[in-house]
Amino acid sequence: MTRNILLGLVAAGLLFSGTSRATQLITEDEAKLPPPKGAIAADRRGILRGPKVEFVSPGDAVASPLKLQLKFESFGGAKIDPDSVKVIFLRTPNVDLTPRVKPFVQADGINMQNAELPPGDYTMRVDIKDSDGRPGTAIFTLKVAPK
Repeated sequence: MTRNILLGLVAAGLLFSGTSRATQLITEDEAKLPPPKGAIAADRRGILRGPKVEFVSPGDAVASPLKLQLKFESFGGAKIDPDSVKVIFLRTPNVDLTPRVKPFVQADGINMQNAELPPGDYTMRVDIKDSDGRPGTAIFTLKVAPK
C-alpha cells in the first residue's frame, strides 16, 4: 500500500511539473510608464560582422500569455555569449527585463513560452555580443491584445 501511495505521489508530481507557469515579463506599473521622447536610436552603420538578433514570434497582436521567441546568429566562426544578452523595455525610465528573461536565454536565442504582459504595445531592445566582443542589437514592438 505504501508503494502505491508513493507511486501516486510521483505520478502527481510529474503531472504538475509538466504544466508551465506564466512568467511576468512586464508588470502593470511598468506598462504605465511614459514612452521615450524622440526617436529610438539603432546603430546600423556599414557592413557589420557582429551577431544578428531576429524577432521570430509572436506575429501580430496576440493575447497574453504569449510565446516570445528570438533567434541569434553569429558570423565568422564566433559564438554568441549568452551572458551578454540584455533585454530592455524602452520607457522613461527604461526597464531592464534581463533578470526575467535570463532563464530562457540560450546560445541560439530566447525561447520564452508563457510571457505575461498587460494589453498594449511594448518596444523592446535586445543587445548581444559574440565571443569576439562584437555587438548586435534589435529593436522590436510586441503588440498584446486584450483577452
